[in-house]
Amino acid sequence: MSADHIRRHTYADPESLARALAERVEATLREGVSARGQAVLAVSGGSTPVRFFEELSHRALDWARVTVTLVDERWVDEASERSNARLVKRHLLKGPAAAATFVPLYTGAETPEAGCAEARRRIAALPRPFDVVVLGMGEDGHTASFFPGGDRLAEALDPDNPALVVPMRAQGAGEPRITLTLPLLLDTRLLVLHIEGETKRAVLEAALAEPDPSRRPVSAVLQQPRTPVEIYWAP
Repeated sequence: MSADHIRRHTYADPESLARALAERVEATLREGVSARGQAVLAVSGGSTPVRFFEELSHRALDWARVTVTLVDERWVDEASERSNARLVKRHLLKGPAAAATFVPLYTGAETPEAGCAEARRRIAALPRPFDVVVLGMGEDGHTASFFPGGDRLAEALDPDNPALVVPMRAQGAGEPRITLTLPLLLDTRLLVLHIEGETKRAVLEAALAEPDPSRRPVSAVLQQPRTPVEIYWAP
């Protein structure tokens, strides 16, 4: 991806970032609802997006016309503190945003492989392109559940893969996972990479300088020529 396809937004602190990102996402979702009668937002889990979720949750959108889903999920029940669905429901789908429709990836099947067909069916039913995809990044360079050494990493990053959703197992992943594929994540009107801290900024710079997705899978997002990437960073 050329430099003009990557736009950086830098903020003094995570609180300022959360407010600015919430404003941007709100405006994009509002535009989708106005133009098409509906909008789709795909979000990541982890601790980084919590402030952003809290900021977005009280925005006065027509949330009943918004569908929220996940970029990826640990294969755990929503009762688990490790569940991304639990995180989203606790911090985003409350107040005005409680009116949104939520589409989870976890199906209750014994394994992600067993539940993958149902997860694919759920995601295939959503209108595309998505309006907003918000990705995070780990210190190992993973994004979504694209982990270094993942058993289906090549499949998940294949630009021609029509599967939409794949299971993922990796040493650094903890639990087995399920993840949207790279081509699906790129099928969006707004693609955001939200990262915080100097350590992650160093990982980002390394991924930009050395485009090897097997080493730092986020490189596959940063280097692709299809969809512009908006990077939101704060120390």
